[in-house]
Amino acid sequence: MRFANILLMSALLMLPVTSQADSLEIPLGAQGDSQIALPVRGESRAAVLARFGLADAEHPAIGNPPIQRWDYREFSVYFEYDHVVDAVRQHLPVSPAPTTPAAPLPPKE
Repeated sequence: MRFANILLMSALLMLPVTSQADSLEIPLGAQGDSQIALPVRGESRAAVLARFGLADAEHPAIGNPPIQRWDYREFSVYFEYDHVVDAVRQHLPVSPAPTTPAAPLPPKE
């Protein structure tokens, strides 16, 4: 009898457990204007400068190999030595819909 109880408890523990969770939706189009051309991997620093002009901000190189970031208004470019390793669009936060103020509560009696 005891073996049957242990077997039953073991079987119950192996049943799948369901859970509930909220889902988070991240819109893919919220990562900047997809029509803007970006520098491509392997492009030289001189080619990026000629194509896009001076960056709004140039961050100093850090690490080994040295990685440097140039920030433009719409995107950032990451260089390893003198070549592009990545370019990413700036996040454009979506403003929440304007809310109307709630009506004042009636006075308490």
